Amino acid sequence: MIVVTGAPGHLGNNLVRLLLERGEAVRAMVLKGESLESLKGLPVEIVEGDVREPSSLDRAFQGADTVFHLASIISLLPGQTELLEQVNVRGARNVAESCLRMGVRRLVHTSSIHALVEPPHGTGIDESVGCDPARMSMEYAKTKARGTLEVLDVVRQGLDAVVVFPSGIIGPYDFKPSESGQMILNFMKGRLPATIDGGYNFVDVRDVAKGLLLAAEKGRRGEGYILAGEWISVTDVLREASLVVGRPVPRLSVSPRLALSAARFLTWLSMKTGKKPLFSVDMVEALLSNSQVATDKARRELGYSARPIRESIRDTVLWLRQAGY
Repeated sequence: MIVVTGAPGHLGNNLVRLLLERGEAVRAMVLKGESLESLKGLPVEIVEGDVREPSSLDRAFQGADTVFHLASIISLLPGQTELLEQVNVRGARNVAESCLRMGVRRLVHTSSIHALVEPPHGTGIDESVGCDPARMSMEYAKTKARGTLEVLDVVRQGLDAVVVFPSGIIGPYDFKPSESGQMILNFMKGRLPATIDGGYNFVDVRDVAKGLLLAAEKGRRGEGYILAGEWISVTDVLREASLVVGRPVPRLSVSPRLALSAARFLTWLSMKTGKKPLFSVDMVEALLSNSQVATDKARRELGYSARPIRESIRDTVLWLRQAGY
């Protein structure tokens, strides 16, 4: 039995689909009341669980051979930092300790490229830079780094676990549009007045799902692996989408720093209106970050590879259109 936490999410449901294709028995852990649209029609066992409640994890992990831990808070509005702490840090510890208690053979913990220390621009990022929350500014990055360190601490107590560090995920089956999916959707709907003069390392969600399986099969205990794709500018993302949509790319381009100021205002406004901002502070800060990442270790030890990101962008647009967004 394989358990996937955060199964209804973008990466989660893609991983579930891949596991089912391989004939695996899958138990999908979901939050009480969470939408299960992304898992509709899939032959999986649904179990309610919450990373903040260790007893619910013990029930979910009972009899499991492998646990893929994907549940986390990826981006949120100000004023919810305690939720980040509860889910990304204490929740990661709870998952690891439950796996150890319940005799799970292997845990694959999904961290983030932002959990790794970011060196100056021009210097590549690999797994050797490590996780040091004190050297990070974004609260999300700090909690993902601390959560990763909590898991590795339980490894020292006897748990068999592997960590993966994905870059910016993009791709189909994005039912509750992610940051990248929402950007493409806004462009498709004509709601994007300008592009942002910057770029990021994006990776196809399906390749990350395959990377998770490779980590479970071949990863070394206590080691971490970067799962990334390629750097592409925001303008080129929209250009690729425009080939499918038939809509011209906005002529206006703003600097990331100007966009960051706008994002802070839009975030404040969204707290008043309850509507999701056009683009988030996290997204813009990611465009300002060093995203020159190396996947040599994952390629060498796991046999990891990633498809051309332009193919992923086209597939995302086609899926969003087919899904009726």
